[in-house]
Amino acid sequence: MKTIANLILILTLGIANVNAQDKVTQDVVVTITNFDNDKGKVFIALYNSEASFLGTGYMSVISNIKDKACSVTFKDVPHGIYAISLFHDENGNNKMDSNFLGIPKEDYACSNNAKGFMGPPKWQDAKFEVKNETIHQAIKI
Repeated sequence: MKTIANLILILTLGIANVNAQDKVTQDVVVTITNFDNDKGKVFIALYNSEASFLGTGYMSVISNIKDKACSVTFKDVPHGIYAISLFHDENGNNKMDSNFLGIPKEDYACSNNAKGFMGPPKWQDAKFEVKNETIHQAIKI
């Protein structure tokens, strides 16, 4: 009976170990510099698909700005293709302000420092791969 109990315990631990190895994750560290000031907050979103890019983020965080910079870490991000977008909510109204043409009035940026031409940055320019090591994205506003 004791042998059967030990066998069940070993099998259970073995299955748990295999499941733990299947869920490989990494951290994504985002450092943002060159803000005009320390007013307001910065809204940062991590996207896991082109379809959701600049819409609803896979993960998101709001950060304070200190000395015209900030740094955040998205923890335990599964391997895959991602992109980041952010905006500086300088007036603290929890949204990106734009003019009557829809052009942003507040600073914004994307991963890889991707820039848009006559529109927002493209997924293809902002995407990066999370695989095997911590990712560091240095973004300049």
